[in-house]
Amino acid sequence: MSDQAVLRDPLSPPFDTKVAIAVRDDLVPWQQLNVTAFLSAGIAAAHPHLVGQRYADRDATPYLALLGIPVLVFEASGEVLTSARDRAVPRGIPLAVYTREMFATGYDAANRPAVAAVLSAELDLVGLALHGPKNAVDKVIKSARLHP
Repeated sequence: MSDQAVLRDPLSPPFDTKVAIAVRDDLVPWQQLNVTAFLSAGIAAAHPHLVGQRYADRDATPYLALLGIPVLVFEASGEVLTSARDRAVPRGIPLAVYTREMFATGYDAANRPAVAAVLSAELDLVGLALHGPKNAVDKVIKSARLHP
């Protein structure tokens, strides 16, 4: 079996769409995890129908809901992330982006001006996330590799 194969419970519903997050391969681990967390929140905010039900354990302790669809995490060079952005935009696939400048802002309200100050073609992308039909997402992130 390929190490990229995903095992699914045969009782789970089929997924016609895909969530993909791609992060820069030259980031240190804490940055990759931080970017992944922020980008997954962007997907959840843009697509609340993807959020599943809340959890509870046997003691009835409540837990928050999670995304109810698999999230594939990839890594890639900055050039591959830029190419992915360039393929997503004309296809009309909304993206969540994280740029290198956002590491220096320290808070959410400062992130938007940091992104707005840079032309699209000059964004120093360190991560992006998207949700869409499987084949469209595959075409957008075709050069990225699954994160180890």
